[in-house]
Amino acid sequence: MVEARKHALLSEEHFTVDGTLIQAWAAARSFKEKSDPPASGKGSGHKGAVLLRDKVESVTDPDARLYKKATADKAVPAYQGHALIENRNGLVVAAEASLAATIAEREMALALLDRVVEPKDKRDLEQQITLGADTQYQEAEFIEALRQREVAPHVSEYVKGNLEKNSLTEAERGDARRPISQRKRKLIERVFGWSKLDRPLRQVKLRGLDRVDWFYRMTIVAQNLVRMRRLIPIDALAQ
Repeated sequence: MVEARKHALLSEEHFTVDGTLIQAWAAARSFKEKSDPPASGKGSGHKGAVLLRDKVESVTDPDARLYKKATADKAVPAYQGHALIENRNGLVVAAEASLAATIAEREMALALLDRVVEPKDKRDLEQQITLGADTQYQEAEFIEALRQREVAPHVSEYVKGNLEKNSLTEAERGDARRPISQRKRKLIERVFGWSKLDRPLRQVKLRGLDRVDWFYRMTIVAQNLVRMRRLIPIDALAQ
């Protein structure tokens, strides 16, 4: 990132966040019932709901969880990769892998944002932060967390179905910068596409969150280097 800032490649105000599924090096049949599942009301779900991950565990990779990004998809043993990009050139400024969970995308989004963006009381008055995201992040608590950080929530809204989840105010919805943030979302999809096309990130041949996280970050660094090679003039690199 030091080299990217040196060549003025980074936006310090406008960001996009997203997550991707990383298939684990384990089979669905490796999941067996736990010997000591939590009692009703004491699970890891909302208000203590007992979820599938509370009841079964892979004997091959205990950190892997059966997970699917979309309702129509098949659940597979997986982790999740999260990335925060700046919107000028689509360079990743923060990345981390996590255990697979629906709430993980929003929790990790805030964690990555806090690593990159200074607290509101330490920023320049002219600095106006925006964060673009898809409808997976259209959740009241997440939107409110962005407001508390004085980050403009440029989050995509539901247009049919789940309309009750839309949490933006009229002012936030009418922000002239929001359509730009939404167009910039394709930049982060290119990061994940590059990382999975003919590369091991589609299904990692490592087990355990620590190793998967290490490999995920290394892959993202490689993608940044490839991207920067095209952005920095050759004569500038020679200096």
